[in-house]
Amino acid sequence: MAVAKEKEKERRENSVVRTFRETRAELRKVVWPSREETVRLTIVVIVVSFAIGLFLFMGDSIFLWLYTMLVDLVR
Repeated sequence: MAVAKEKEKERRENSVVRTFRETRAELRKVVWPSREETVRLTIVVIVVSFAIGLFLFMGDSIFLWLYTMLVDLVR
């Protein structure tokens, strides 16, 4: 019984070590973006986020105005 537990423990440890080795090998294959590309894409994300926020703000303002108009009609 003790031998089976030791083998299972070794298998788990080997599995963890193998996982770290495979992860390290995959990270070596990654093509990291250049600094210029990172800056450019960051600016794109900020501009798109601002545009979507502006669009949502305008939509919310229109719906608030319509709701206020409906409430005023009922009174």
